[in-house]
Amino acid sequence: MEDNHQPQRGKRILVLGIGNLLWADEGFGVRAVESFDRSYIFPDSVVLMDGGTQGLLLLPHVQESTHLLIFDAVDFGQAPGTMVLRRNEEVPAYLHSGKMSLHQTGFQEVLLLSDLLGGRPPEMALVGLQPEDWDTFGGELTALARERIPAAMDLAIKVLDEWGVFATPRPNGVSENILFPRALLSSR
Repeated sequence: MEDNHQPQRGKRILVLGIGNLLWADEGFGVRAVESFDRSYIFPDSVVLMDGGTQGLLLLPHVQESTHLLIFDAVDFGQAPGTMVLRRNEEVPAYLHSGKMSLHQTGFQEVLLLSDLLGGRPPEMALVGLQPEDWDTFGGELTALARERIPAAMDLAIKVLDEWGVFATPRPNGVSENILFPRALLSSR
């Protein structure tokens, strides 16, 4: 039996939740990676990160990765609550910029710059949710978005399995390493 806690040789996998917690379903990616951390234990080769709206600050983390798995709210033009999995070249085309002003950098620009600098991960996957509400400031995720987090985690587990990384369910759903300040944790 394989030990899930031993580093996978040569693999550096970044599981990144992006989005803005202040704008309803725009915070889906962050809440999904938070739930992923609460639910599973991963080998040392896997790093879970709240990317929030950090923009270019994520560039070194993306460039250091051989595999990038992103959770995000994405406008696919489908019914709210639809989950979509996109891979490799399809990923940048679907990322929502999340920009609230022209002074911000979206994650699309992070991937473009990473590509230009020759450090784009060779394997990428996007687990995206078609949001119900982008526009409510100060609101939590809609009930529909919260209900879709388990489906997003199932898609992410499938991708990680394909990449040869296996997650172990976390006993009692309690994370040993809190990724987020307690003030930002969802009460649900």
